[in-house]
Amino acid sequence: MALPWALAVLSLLPLLSAQSPECANFTAKPITNVTLDWLSGKWFYIASILRHPEFNQSLKSIDSYFFYFAPNKTEDKIYFRAYQTVGDRCIYISTHFLVHRKNGTMVTKENDTEVHAHLLLSKNPRTFMLSFFPEDKQKMGIAIYSDKPQLSEEQLNEFHEVMECLGMHKSEMILTDEKKDQCGPLEKQHEEERKKEQEGAKEE
Repeated sequence: MALPWALAVLSLLPLLSAQSPECANFTAKPITNVTLDWLSGKWFYIASILRHPEFNQSLKSIDSYFFYFAPNKTEDKIYFRAYQTVGDRCIYISTHFLVHRKNGTMVTKENDTEVHAHLLLSKNPRTFMLSFFPEDKQKMGIAIYSDKPQLSEEQLNEFHEVMECLGMHKSEMILTDEKKDQCGPLEKQHEEERKKEQEGAKEE
């Protein structure tokens, strides 16, 4: 499925610099160790608009979605673990993405096609946004992620501003609902297994 990496792959390019003055308020910076450290940890996928037909169809089936980023700064990789609820099922995904620091992108391949996204650093340090296919009005998309399962009114308003900058309307937005999450037990199991592995490694 293309969606898991589409929700997580990053790129840091000045996406909005040529747009209106309001759009210029959203910062885009090169990928640095500081950025990677900041991205480390647990995030919730909250909402998005993805006009790409395949991505849009996949999004409509997702009830909730959270994931963990674990950057490896030496290898320029971000390891990715995601928990996706579809109906009454929990789908677990584990993979990694390559970070291209020079041109500020993180790229993955789907069916031999490289796919890029653009990271928009939010005014709020507890959220970030990803933009997809910004040059193609038929496929373009924007998604927002937070370290909490809900957005504040301020965070949501900022997301609306970015959508407007990209020529999108909030009526296109697809929302998740963390109350429908079915992945809590599996996440807990994985955390317990990881803790045991770490304790075992210390004893060796």
